[in-house]
Amino acid sequence: MFGYVRYDLPNLYIKDMMLYKAMYCGLCKGIAQSCGQAARMGLSYDMTFLSALLHNMTGTDIKVEKQNCFEHRVKKRPIAVVDELTKELGALNTVLCYYKLTDDIEDGGKGRGKRLWFKKGFRRAKKSYPEMVSLVEEYMKTQGETERSRCASPDMAADPTAGMMQSLSDYFLKDKATEHTRRLFYGLGKWIYLIDALDDYEKDKKKKNYNPFVLCYGDKDKKSLMERNGGEIAFLFNTMFYDMRESLAQIKFYFNRDLTDNVILRGMPLETDRVMKGLPPRKMQVEI
Repeated sequence: MFGYVRYDLPNLYIKDMMLYKAMYCGLCKGIAQSCGQAARMGLSYDMTFLSALLHNMTGTDIKVEKQNCFEHRVKKRPIAVVDELTKELGALNTVLCYYKLTDDIEDGGKGRGKRLWFKKGFRRAKKSYPEMVSLVEEYMKTQGETERSRCASPDMAADPTAGMMQSLSDYFLKDKATEHTRRLFYGLGKWIYLIDALDDYEKDKKKKNYNPFVLCYGDKDKKSLMERNGGEIAFLFNTMFYDMRESLAQIKFYFNRDLTDNVILRGMPLETDRVMKGLPPRKMQVEI
């Protein structure tokens, strides 16, 4: 799930770049407070974006202060002050890392040693936020059942992850949740699952791991896949982006929305194009 939700740097305002950096560091501190120091190893761009989105949707103001941190002990840097929402999102980050590594292990990959970094944090998250962790566990179980059934439909395969994101939006937004917020988060979850599957096409085909695109199309490699079925796959992603844009336009934001609009309307389509073309990941600039 991690690493695909990125901003479009050339079209990102300096003020939003500074805010993103501050929130990235703030989330790192939030993870440490809710799940311990080791769990900070799972800090992700995806959850930083989710933090920016949910702070704006819930009207939770972000206070930025000059602070020291674990990696920058001498020179202080602007860091978002950790609040309850940040700590809970830090716990969610840890839980999702734990399940991602578990999934990798079950697919026959490496990760047993790395998962130990998150074991204690996972237990802390489960103790502090049982409702949230239970929600994630329920959908992870459904996702596993869907994959074990060898579902060949990308739409159906992505539904459990999309549903999890939708339910998490209800959990965090509470009375501010609407039909439009639910549709937006459903689309985000669907996109995250499918872009990861498309990116892993050749690896999963070689290892005979579950992948809905492999089962649906069966091409020998991604180049052949895109030559033969690129138009259909592009239509699938464009439909998701259309639904997200329509929902985004109907959602109330309490603060400036330039950062989240940049990610959803520019960054995610660019990342989709990158994966479809088989290009290397874009570099994220989060250091000051």
